[in-house]
Amino acid sequence: MMIILKSSEEIRAMRRAGQLVARAHELVAEHVKPGITTGEIDRLVEDFLLDENAKPAFKGYHGYPATICASVNEVVVHGIPNDTPLEEGAILGVDIGAFVDGFCGDAAWTYPVGSVDEAAESLLAVGKEALFRGIEQARIGNRLSDISHAVQQWVESSGFSVVREFVGHGIGRSMHEAPQIPNFGVPGRGPRLKAGMTLALEPMVNAGRASVRVLSDNWTAVTVDQSLSAHFEHTIAVTEEGPVILTVL
Repeated sequence: MMIILKSSEEIRAMRRAGQLVARAHELVAEHVKPGITTGEIDRLVEDFLLDENAKPAFKGYHGYPATICASVNEVVVHGIPNDTPLEEGAILGVDIGAFVDGFCGDAAWTYPVGSVDEAAESLLAVGKEALFRGIEQARIGNRLSDISHAVQQWVESSGFSVVREFVGHGIGRSMHEAPQIPNFGVPGRGPRLKAGMTLALEPMVNAGRASVRVLSDNWTAVTVDQSLSAHFEHTIAVTEEGPVILTVL
């Protein structure tokens, strides 16, 4: 497994890509409300990225047809935007990737649509915290699975389940680089983390069972038991000063 270490200059370039993705998420947050469609959100984000001379990372990737992934309620990841209006009380996971000057930024966030119930609020809070607990372990000298274990331990101790079929990943000049980063596992395994590693950490947390299935479009992954699912992701760099989140402003 070849893990590509980035120079300080390359990490600065990745931060530029990451900050553009963060701005795209700000745009999404402004527009997520009952009645809007995920297709409309997709067009907003695509127009924004193109206006900023960025290349949407997902569109055309293995034939994927849209700029964002828009995953509603029981959709775990890779939901394809459509023209169905969002309903009050739903949750919407939006994954955005963009290339800027040859480097990729990638981040996902799950948004409440209007007011959501207590169960959905709890799922969102646990998923978000799982991401930051994983990030906290991304320190020089730790093992890759220390990230995975931190995510799993928090999610399962909170009464939720972690998706096994999809993982985080290295990122840089390609959207997907080595290593793969599961959201479960025992600590102390895998390569040691080094300065210059750039990783996309992305817990996917289900309210019910961990099992998922992919629909006939070969993209949309849903929970088998139709329970809600939340997805949170940041692109980070491992540095001498600790983990640095690249997909924030």
